[in-house]
Amino acid sequence: MPDTDTQPLVQPPNLPPVRTNFLRSILRWLVIGVALLWSLAALLLVVARWIDPPTTAVHLQRRVQAWIHPKPYLERYRFIPLSQISPDLQHAVIAAEDGHFYQHHGFDWHEIQIAADDDLEGGRSRGASTITQQLIKNLFFGTGRSILRKGAEATLVPVAEFVLGKRRILEIYLNVVEWGPGIYGAESACRYYDETPARNIGRQEAARLAAILPAPLKRRPERMNNYSAIILQRMAQIGW
Repeated sequence: MPDTDTQPLVQPPNLPPVRTNFLRSILRWLVIGVALLWSLAALLLVVARWIDPPTTAVHLQRRVQAWIHPKPYLERYRFIPLSQISPDLQHAVIAAEDGHFYQHHGFDWHEIQIAADDDLEGGRSRGASTITQQLIKNLFFGTGRSILRKGAEATLVPVAEFVLGKRRILEIYLNVVEWGPGIYGAESACRYYDETPARNIGRQEAARLAAILPAPLKRRPERMNNYSAIILQRMAQIGW
């Protein structure tokens, strides 16, 4: 008779399917890749403390767009020290783009709350990006919009604030920001629109230049009288 007390054979554990292993491997390498890209971006921010960026993601994006849609493209880009940019232009851009630039640490939570309230009420959403956020977007992400880009941008903003400081952030931003088709930076914009170096730009002209920054490919300084008047009002309220 068979021994009824004999223990059953131990079954080997089920091995995970090959497909699961493959997906885990892909996910692991994806995480590693994202971490490496983030580390590279953070390293470039550290380097940017001393070395002026030779180009940006926006510059490259515009070149590719001009190549895809064959059309003439002339890039004007000259990096100059902040001391060679008129204080009026510096103040006009801050008043137009980020009035609390010197008070926040990369994020303007007050403006973010206003933007969120506008969305909840179904009104037109207003921008809440700071100059630091816009600099990160210009340097690394181009003009595209996505949740992933916003998330990556948010993790790099504190790095920029820490390693660059306000003066260097403003200096780089004013030199790389897009001011029209192929026009990058304060020096190029002042020479193109007003035929004068950035250090000589006047208060009225500075406000008109700052007024085109939200939509530099569509706006022209000479058509921005209403918005430039608002910017001049903001400058006066701040004490500039």
